[in-house]
Amino acid sequence: MTVIRTAHRPFAGISLIFVTAMMAQASSVQEAVDKNFTSIEIAIEDAGLASIASIDHARLAAAEGVEMPPSRVQIFSDPEINTPILKENIRAGLDLPFRVLSFAQDSTAKVAHTGSDFLQVRHGLSDKSALDTFSQRLAEVTRAAGGDAATIDGLSRDYGVIELTSALSVAEAVENLTNIVMSQDDTVWFGEIDFRAEAATQGVELPEAVLLLFGGPGPGGVAMAEFPAIGLDAFCQKLLVYPGNDGGSVVIFNDIAAFAELHYGSSGKPHHALNERLTATFQKALQ
Repeated sequence: MTVIRTAHRPFAGISLIFVTAMMAQASSVQEAVDKNFTSIEIAIEDAGLASIASIDHARLAAAEGVEMPPSRVQIFSDPEINTPILKENIRAGLDLPFRVLSFAQDSTAKVAHTGSDFLQVRHGLSDKSALDTFSQRLAEVTRAAGGDAATIDGLSRDYGVIELTSALSVAEAVENLTNIVMSQDDTVWFGEIDFRAEAATQGVELPEAVLLLFGGPGPGGVAMAEFPAIGLDAFCQKLLVYPGNDGGSVVIFNDIAAFAELHYGSSGKPHHALNERLTATFQKALQ
């Protein structure tokens, strides 16, 4: 009779249990993030606010083979809220309209939003009535899932704003920027907001101001992998185009590395690499 002895692997079962537990935990966190997202989505509709974009960072990144924690941002708008803020400082359009991020940090589901304090400090706003109204409308949505306003510790006037100028008109700059962005294979277009047209519906005249919304799920996923909270400010990418004082146009966008520093106290190579890539791309479009 032949006796077959099998090798004893005492840790095989433990490893399987560990992997299974980790998968269950990841699934649970994703479910919690999705639940928060859905609560906010319903609250946006109940508040009568207009949904502009709904972006699932993690699932879009996964489709490009990039793994990152669950992260979903909602961008929604109310021209009545935006207009008085933009009338005081058109550059505040870079942080409008409303944004709420449902994400996971350290295996915990969290919610973050851009509050009126952030707008006030970054753009030097002083219209208390407009800022209070912004806060009240935002609270109608955020109370559904709780969450915290984005930090203002370390924030200052024009913090993390990269600015480019061009001899092109606003319309020409918007067209060129849209075309060059859309020509990139790894980029997804999420839309644009014409703040001047919105203000006209409120009987208010503003300078031309167009916000372009787009993103690269793969590069963005790499940049957010250990820094998911920057999905509130830096992803999707936002480009605000408005007239220059002496003609032409001004284009401003967020410094990704600066926002990693603001939220986490450090930044990484992917953040700086994306800054360089975006700046070079936009400069080419604005020539």
